[in-house]
Amino acid sequence: MNILLIGSGGREHALAWKLNQSPRIEHLYIAPGNAGTSQYGTNVDIEVTDFKKLGEFALQNNIHMVVVGPEDPLVKGIVDYFRQNVLLKKIPVIGPSAKASQLEGSKDFAKAFMRKYGIPTAGYYSVNHERVAEGMKFLESLNPPYVLKADGLAAGKGVLIIHHLEEAKKELNNMLNGKFGEAGKMVVIEEFLSGIELSVFILTDGKSYLILPEAKDYKRIGAGDTGPNTGGMGAVSPVSFAGKGFMNKVEEQIIRPTVKGLQSEGIEYKGFIFFGLINCLGNPYVIEYNARLGDPESQVVLPRIKSDLLDLFEAVANDRLNEKSINIDNHFVTTIVLASGGYPDAYVKGKIISGLEDIKDSMVFHAGTKQSDKHIVTTGGRVMAVSSYGNTMQEALAISNRNAANIAFENKYFRSDIGFDL
Repeated sequence: MNILLIGSGGREHALAWKLNQSPRIEHLYIAPGNAGTSQYGTNVDIEVTDFKKLGEFALQNNIHMVVVGPEDPLVKGIVDYFRQNVLLKKIPVIGPSAKASQLEGSKDFAKAFMRKYGIPTAGYYSVNHERVAEGMKFLESLNPPYVLKADGLAAGKGVLIIHHLEEAKKELNNMLNGKFGEAGKMVVIEEFLSGIELSVFILTDGKSYLILPEAKDYKRIGAGDTGPNTGGMGAVSPVSFAGKGFMNKVEEQIIRPTVKGLQSEGIEYKGFIFFGLINCLGNPYVIEYNARLGDPESQVVLPRIKSDLLDLFEAVANDRLNEKSINIDNHFVTTIVLASGGYPDAYVKGKIISGLEDIKDSMVFHAGTKQSDKHIVTTGGRVMAVSSYGNTMQEALAISNRNAANIAFENKYFRSDIGFDL
């Protein structure tokens, strides 16, 4: 089979690595890809939201399946574009439609969906310019800290956690007045939930689902989870507190009602669902949905899947996922993200990366990299992630930390305390 994988980050490098293991892959194309994805296929210089060019490429290169990595093309309707084109609709796309992607693309949609189907989540109130006064009253009814979320996609930066009421009211006005652009035209005010976070993933054809390995990621830039939020500085899998009893609650109270709720709404969903959860005194609550795999969680989840991923994707496309099972590796996998100095604020691109040839016992998944002449150089804030297996989390982390130290580029930064709270 010829596969077109859409995206350019660490998640897509991990997907390319995993898909390339299938004996049924004839040719893998990645649009636009990065310096790492080219190890497993052919990078194609097409942007992820250029649906016209992606469709033309798929037809010209006899593509049998499209796999969509990031959220932006999903929310903007790439699945619908392929389905509505008479020539493209024969090509299955792994990913949800624009309507289904609103689970991620609209916090208000997701919260209303959870309320309707009794899925445990924090209390909330959605505010626009017409409901500012009501929003201020809802803030006053809450205990600090106060959680403000831009309704739309804001590149992982649209969530504020504020400890003082007056500051929360000021930031609510700032968000409604354009702090996060179009994404903040509506703001969801949420009750703060205290606990420890967890990422759970399923692959679904809209009727059946398979639960993937769980993971825990680390969003803050600084050691001990301090400083501003990032796209993720590392992850571990499995997660010590996510035992059988807890995961049974997740499936019964969250996963099953979500899939049944989508069916009840008449929303077809083919692809991954990411459940961003919080464990509050042994009970799971949903913080957010994503309509795709997480990053950097992909870099610990995919290495633990022993099954042929292409085989599972084909079952999704053909509504036959109920015939499949998933084989999970019992080893621990950890990943440590190497970031550009200054990230998540301003940082310099184009720094030469060295030491990759000296890596042993780890997988390096590229994110913000490109090939420039004879060198691989940085192009993003999160540059690459170093993933390792171990019999224990500590063993896997020791290997990842050792190899993270061996990779060099100017102003490299990484957290050496991933997994500290487990």
